Amino acid sequence: MTIGVRRPAMARSVEPPSPDAGERAAVAARIGTPALMGGLALLSLIVVCLDVLTGEDLRLIPLLVVVPALVSVFCTVRQTVAAALWIMPIVVISRLASGGSFWDMASGVCFTVLACALGVGVCARRIRHVSEIARLRSAAVALQRQILRPLPVATEQVHVDGIYAPIEEDHLVGGDIYEIIQTPYGTRVIIGDVQGKGLAAIGVGFAALGAFREAAIREPGLTGVVDAVEDAVVRHNAFSAQTGETERFVTALVLGLDGAGRVQAVNCGHLPPRMLHEGVAAAVPLRRTSVPLGMAELSNEARVAEWLDFPPGATLLMFTDGVTEARDASGAFYPLDARLSHWTRLGPRELLDTLHTDLEAFSGGVRRDDIAALTLSGSSSDSSSRPVTAGVDARRAAEAFSGR
Repeated sequence: MTIGVRRPAMARSVEPPSPDAGERAAVAARIGTPALMGGLALLSLIVVCLDVLTGEDLRLIPLLVVVPALVSVFCTVRQTVAAALWIMPIVVISRLASGGSFWDMASGVCFTVLACALGVGVCARRIRHVSEIARLRSAAVALQRQILRPLPVATEQVHVDGIYAPIEEDHLVGGDIYEIIQTPYGTRVIIGDVQGKGLAAIGVGFAALGAFREAAIREPGLTGVVDAVEDAVVRHNAFSAQTGETERFVTALVLGLDGAGRVQAVNCGHLPPRMLHEGVAAAVPLRRTSVPLGMAELSNEARVAEWLDFPPGATLLMFTDGVTEARDASGAFYPLDARLSHWTRLGPRELLDTLHTDLEAFSGGVRRDDIAALTLSGSSSDSSSRPVTAGVDARRAAEAFSGR
């Protein structure tokens, strides 16, 4: 449970599409019924005319039996049945009119019926498979969204807004995470990116978030919070190894804000944030970057917190590599810093919307990874509008966690 967090009345949070909507979109016909029937009529007319012109030497009408199979690739079962019912009489009548022995005609009719039935069966199987994939994909995305806090979030020290756009391919579900917690020691924020894709990556992200939510309230020092998350990732990896899953690490940036104009940061192999202030956008120098979460045993250096200036009116932009590693059609990476230099006068929400729109345009809508970005700006609320019990409740929660 998060203590002492105020949310604006008009909080913006993007709701994921419902599984039913995603399934309907996946199985929807790519060709409208009027266009399909018109095309079938035109094709049939052309084939019949050519068949008449070629005479007995080359019969073309029997080739129409492949039409239901072609329709099944792009259309619904109902449309495929309609195509089969359209084609079947034409081919059967043509076969009967051509004459021949009874067994020749019977075999021709049976082959036509079987070919049309196979087209309908293939379409039904394709629809069922696509529906299952759509349900799995929607469930994975909905699960990931449920664990992440709706944005924006306003605490006593900072206002946090953001965008989160998960990749929705069934085999490329990512593991970007973020959280904002009001604690007795100020506001603590984490943004991270789990190595790899799929539900296993989401599981590691859940473990990291759960540990962060508890430790953020319990631990007085920011490095203590990070160490607790490190332990959670290590434990999860140990369990994954026992079950045959791949061990994973998490790059993360953890911040602590006390409202005094400075920010404490622990960087665990993550991308440095960008500061936008007074018409200038620049990368925030983090000189004590440590290894990602889950890999502390590979380093002899303990994690150290750094202090950063956070002047009034500044906006701090945190993001995952889905932003910087987005590519255009030629394979070039997204030039984040060049873009930010033109957006230094934008407000936090406008900055996020502009960034998201520009990323989509740059990549042509082709996303290869999750996109997560947070903006941190000074809280505009005064002390009279803050919950008077926020600090007390947070302190009680901290004491409960520490066993006092």
